Amino acid sequence: MPITASQLRADVYRLLDQVIETGVPLEVERGGYLVRITVQPKVHWLDRMITRDTMVGDPESFTHIDWSDCWDPGSLEP
Repeated sequence: MPITASQLRADVYRLLDQVIETGVPLEVERGGYLVRITVQPKVHWLDRMITRDTMVGDPESFTHIDWSDCWDPGSLEP
């Protein structure tokens, strides 16, 4: 059953704590619109990390790559 915006304003902190504790959404009616206040589950910061491409293979094989055709000694001079 929705409450009015005035009821929400009168007791906002208790109502928000109730939604957090119970997980039951709170519906507020205002101007003919129905607004629902819900709780989103906490997300661990590691779960928000962006997946990146990684090198797959034997690490030893990467130490023997010949980069001489890509290296320009002139690009290091100021």
